[in-house]
Amino acid sequence: MISPLSFRPPEKVETTLALTDLLLDRRSARRYGGVYFTHQRSEADQIFQSLDEVFAIAQRAGISATIWHLKTAYRENWGKMPEVLSRIEDARTRGIDVAASVYPYTRGSNGLVACFPSWILEDGTDKMIQRLKDPAQRARAQKEMDEPSATWQNQWRGSGGGQGVTLIQVLNPELHKFEGMNFEEIGRQMSKDPRDAAMDIAIADRGQSEVVIAIMQEADVRAAVSNPLVSYGSDSPAQAEDGLLSTTKAHPRAFGTFPRIVAEYVRAEHTMRMEEAVRKITSLAASRVGIMDRGILRPGMMADIAIFDPATIQDVATYQDPLRYSVGVKDVFVNGRPVVLDSKITEERPGRALRGPGYKLVH
Repeated sequence: MISPLSFRPPEKVETTLALTDLLLDRRSARRYGGVYFTHQRSEADQIFQSLDEVFAIAQRAGISATIWHLKTAYRENWGKMPEVLSRIEDARTRGIDVAASVYPYTRGSNGLVACFPSWILEDGTDKMIQRLKDPAQRARAQKEMDEPSATWQNQWRGSGGGQGVTLIQVLNPELHKFEGMNFEEIGRQMSKDPRDAAMDIAIADRGQSEVVIAIMQEADVRAAVSNPLVSYGSDSPAQAEDGLLSTTKAHPRAFGTFPRIVAEYVRAEHTMRMEEAVRKITSLAASRVGIMDRGILRPGMMADIAIFDPATIQDVATYQDPLRYSVGVKDVFVNGRPVVLDSKITEERPGRALRGPGYKLVH
């Protein structure tokens, strides 16, 4: 996997591709069944250049590429998803095996520090804190947070400012009282500018805070969710309604991604048939990573099975109350053993690490 975190201008792409050649080792990656999953370089203003980079890497390596949580981010890019999907389809007609995954929500999630200009983060946490404490550097950063940029993905401005950025997870227990609040609200609580509030929380939490960001529109999400080439992923770690994994907030996608696909886009909006949604949740997702013994009900396959009621399955996790298990799922089997029976979680823990097709070739 190559996962660029910030956009490089087009003139730097050839250098990036040369580096990627070294990292992928094109012949070895293909020989061992390698796949290329990417958090593409830009999901916003430079998304089309970013797509071209993904296509070039996949073509050079001769392996499949899957774009993680495909989106067209920030208001000025809303409405571009049909063109993005068209370009992916055009690349496939040229023989490039490229596809994507999405989560079915209009808000994303990221570290709070991604709201700051990239120069603030250089050289590690201690340097970042020093800069945020320096009045001149803080003022410069706040000015840049309110301006469009061609050199970094301005998450703060793209979310509409403090009202579009919600704090969901912190490590410092003194900050828990702010979880679930956006930075307009936090700023009022602190009697500070929302940007100052964000910077002060980043200092107090040593850059470990997580936020939910309002960056997409529903029409683009619907277009991606319904496309035959697009599978799904929550892009969130597992949490729980109780115990140690319930001490912070979350993005509701951690609890509701797959039930939401069925409830919203199959049952309510009729953007695709149930069979198509199930295919994309199961066999399509497995095949993209080269795992061929899962994702289909067939003799000889691993028994990963979810039994649900199509009339009642529903995500209930919200941005305000995210730690909520979905309803309508009756039984779940993992490797043939029941982890959910009659909608109750059991004590079974049969999960295992899954190996790609190249594992046996190198062991």
